[in-house]
Amino acid sequence: MTDTSPTPLFDAWRAEVEAGRPVALATVIEGPHVGAKLVVRHDDRLGSLGDPDLDRVVERDARGELAAGRSGVRHYGEHGEAREDTVSVFIESFAPPPRLLIFGAVDFTAALARVAKVLGYRVTVCDAREVFATPKRFPMADEVVVDWPHRHLDSVAHLLGERDAVCILTHDPKFDVPAVVSALATEVGYIGVMGSRRTHEDRTRRLREAGVDEAGLARLHSPIGLDIGARTPEETAISITAEIIAERTGRSARSLSRTSGPIHDQ
Repeated sequence: MTDTSPTPLFDAWRAEVEAGRPVALATVIEGPHVGAKLVVRHDDRLGSLGDPDLDRVVERDARGELAAGRSGVRHYGEHGEAREDTVSVFIESFAPPPRLLIFGAVDFTAALARVAKVLGYRVTVCDAREVFATPKRFPMADEVVVDWPHRHLDSVAHLLGERDAVCILTHDPKFDVPAVVSALATEVGYIGVMGSRRTHEDRTRRLREAGVDEAGLARLHSPIGLDIGARTPEETAISITAEIIAERTGRSARSLSRTSGPIHDQ
């Protein structure tokens, strides 16, 4: 569909934003067809920047920006060629807050939910045990779900991307093995599983029996969190969220006092 009139495009963009779905708006700011716009939704695009090849390349780049939650200016040739600057396109991402799904209504869950909310995550707490999974116990969570972890994961799998995280704190094979298998079927950026090294070895054996390959096992962070000597639920929550940040940014978890160079990305 290539309707470039502003009202249908902005109506489509607004509908996605109001529904909390990720959407990008690309606008030509220099070059031919200044002001032309392209709306990139989850499964299609609307509008045109004036050239079908440019539309295709910008759609690809807009999806990458959406996945990372970034906005910025990209430069192209008139037909979308790389390493040219005939056309400048501002790609503006409208991404909902990243999601943190916490499975297991245990002692560490409330602390992890609190820290995650400070970091801007939309927090879901899920446990199959109705007596434990209550809004009263987790008032800081955006959503408290009573269901088996793997079933809830399967129901929201299409919403999860590399900015999102799954923390499995159930510490019970009947919950965490199916949950890990379901989490690995998504594109979620971080999967952490609580337990000792001995528990992790036993879980790894069970996961292999369930058909998980080495590539899948390599995606798991278990034991969960960074090695900062955490003991309390609050310290453990900081350890876990710090690991999530390090995984997302690709940084190593070293003390700044023991490194050199810039402390912020350029």
